[in-house]
Amino acid sequence: MRFTLIKNLRQDKSMHPILTGLLFFTFFYIISDILVKHLNFGVFPNEVMTTLFGNEDEFIDPLSASSFLEFWHVEIFFMMMILLTLSTVFIRLAKHTTFKAIVLNALMLSALFSLISLLLAFFISQAFVLVYSILFFAWHIIAMYMIFYSLWKLYYDPNI
Repeated sequence: MRFTLIKNLRQDKSMHPILTGLLFFTFFYIISDILVKHLNFGVFPNEVMTTLFGNEDEFIDPLSASSFLEFWHVEIFFMMMILLTLSTVFIRLAKHTTFKAIVLNALMLSALFSLISLLLAFFISQAFVLVYSILFFAWHIIAMYMIFYSLWKLYYDPNI
């Protein structure tokens, strides 16, 4: 996290490839997260419902509580690592404080509430599955925007 201490990133050219690599790997993680979840867990409401609650017609068993909590625990960890690292880069490169605050709050709240809505869907009501799907895509789209904005600022903004 050395880039948080450097006053002018333009003067330290060694940070450009490091930050670029970090942003590209984060982008690939976000894309692969969508694909892996789509194939294994589901990202659309009907897929998530089938995974969580099973389907008697297709002989699919519901997810056990222990398996769900293990999945949820892993999601919390990976989401925390990706979002905090991406937010650090974005905060360092974005200059507009109001804009920065809105994007960061939208990212963090949509990610947090996607996790909470998944928990509520499993234990309280299936109605939260739709909320989970919407918020899942919301935080992924916002994260991709932050990645591309950070790359643009890193290479095309002379004021950093």
